[in-house]
Amino acid sequence: MTDYRVSKGEAQEDQVTAAMEKVIAQLPSSVFLGAALASMAVSMGLHLGGKKHESLFIGQWAAPFLLLGVYNKLVKQHGSDAAKARESESEYSV
Repeated sequence: MTDYRVSKGEAQEDQVTAAMEKVIAQLPSSVFLGAALASMAVSMGLHLGGKKHESLFIGQWAAPFLLLGVYNKLVKQHGSDAAKARESESEYSV
């Protein structure tokens, strides 16, 4: 059986991803949590106002906001690319 797993440091992110992560990492995680809670509140308001389709549309935004918050937290804790971090550490330790 062939092993298709990617080993740590085997694949690297491109510069576009790194640039986006650098900007997004400046946002506190509470922004994403607030956006998720706000989308749920707006969804509930629309539902109570009788706008069922709009309510469902806005209510589905909560999960992506929470996922973006988790991604943001992971980038802050582990950096954007572990292989690049190891290379720069080895350059400075010489």
